[in-house]
Amino acid sequence: MNQNSQNTIRRSASGFAVILLFALFLSYPGQAQNNRDLIWPHFRGLNGSGVHETSGLPKAVGPDTNVIWKRQVPVGYSSPVLNDKYIFLTAIEEGKLLTICLNRQTSATVWQAEAPRPREEPIDNRNNPASPTPAIDDQSVYVFFPDFGLLAYDFQGHELWSLPLGPFHNGYGMGASPIVAGNKVVLVCDQTYGSFIIAVDKKTGRLAWQKERPEAKSGHSTPIVYQPVNGELQIIIPGSFLLISYSANTGERLWWVNGLPCEMKATPVIYNDMVFTHGFGMPQNDFGNQSVIPAFDEALTKFDANKDGLIDKAELPKDEPYNQVANMDLKEGGKLDAGEWNYFKASLASVNSMMGIRLGGSGDRTDSGTVWRYYRRVPQLPSPLVYNNKLYMINDIGFVTIFNPADGTVIKEGRLTAGGSQFYSSPVAGDGKIFFVSRGGKVSVLNADGSTDIQAISDLKEECYATPAIADGRLYIRTVGTLYCFGVK
Repeated sequence: MNQNSQNTIRRSASGFAVILLFALFLSYPGQAQNNRDLIWPHFRGLNGSGVHETSGLPKAVGPDTNVIWKRQVPVGYSSPVLNDKYIFLTAIEEGKLLTICLNRQTSATVWQAEAPRPREEPIDNRNNPASPTPAIDDQSVYVFFPDFGLLAYDFQGHELWSLPLGPFHNGYGMGASPIVAGNKVVLVCDQTYGSFIIAVDKKTGRLAWQKERPEAKSGHSTPIVYQPVNGELQIIIPGSFLLISYSANTGERLWWVNGLPCEMKATPVIYNDMVFTHGFGMPQNDFGNQSVIPAFDEALTKFDANKDGLIDKAELPKDEPYNQVANMDLKEGGKLDAGEWNYFKASLASVNSMMGIRLGGSGDRTDSGTVWRYYRRVPQLPSPLVYNNKLYMINDIGFVTIFNPADGTVIKEGRLTAGGSQFYSSPVAGDGKIFFVSRGGKVSVLNADGSTDIQAISDLKEECYATPAIADGRLYIRTVGTLYCFGVK
């Protein structure tokens, strides 16, 4: 990794001995769920799918409607993860970075652990120091705090290992969550410079491999895994311009698809033999709005008035598209070098879209792997969902588009007019129902029949940034101050 990024990895010794972890057979879409304990183990559940099949999920939910229990929790934007006994959250309270374990049946606190906080990273006011969601296997919970790094605890709250990371360079703050892939914990750290992906041994926290991601700038997507029928386990992650598949064993880049916008936030989903991802960089990336600017050498001739070999922002025109150049000053030096200018050029040429991509292969799969693209009303934040053979996409202002996942044909589209005006949370599904939670705390429920007609709507009366979790006829929703367990009594 580039030493200039200052993302030096330093492993610290834990005060507790590392306990022996049992071998875990992870299950992903298309494989049998052999480990009953892992119900909702990562951000958006099993392999980021957002789906858990169960029965008896309530349609009507609210502060006093179908509440099994509710309890106050410290602020955090991370989503709950859970097994058959426990719920795990991260939070920040009075400046302390907390990992919290709750009893799933009663909501009682089982344990709470504080992580070190050697710094306070600059962060956008829409982000939070406890935004990344924990990940669990059958023995341990793994958490990432951008103000410290990675930590692992057993289910009794004993720290197993810690791995300091950073500092980071992301104007919005870090947002990607760790996942468990085989015997490794994988974390993607995309930032304005010095982006990388790492895999560490989940028993010891020792670095297994690390790969730079030089093309990635300011990303927030959480990876997923892909297990071919005959082949090695792979890590799939979208970032600036590229969706890349890495070997989970070695970190080798196996295949990739170009055509993504400059910044990615959503988590992709797999269905059958395809992966679906969408990205929105800026309004200038909407289809038809692309701008062509000169190559760096030509730009120097045209704009470099003081002949210093750099392009000063003050030397550029003030109109479109050059008024966007402030966002491309990655090193915040007031001037763009060749790398920053090339990123600026590529960003303006990129296109916001939803993409359907065929899984597998090797090398550049842009032409052979891209099955379809869709360019209208693409979201920044909420991740896609495939349920009941339909692909759902909700944009940031509540417009839902439903696709045939095989070919991208639009089945239905419509606005959740009463469901809220902003969406940070991603949709989840189970029991024939799809749940959408707005930033304002309104919960909209659709039937999984391809209709956009709201079947029920509720108001939790608190802001909500976290994505819900589903398990065994229960719906778990975290607002800024409350964790709810909903179910039909």
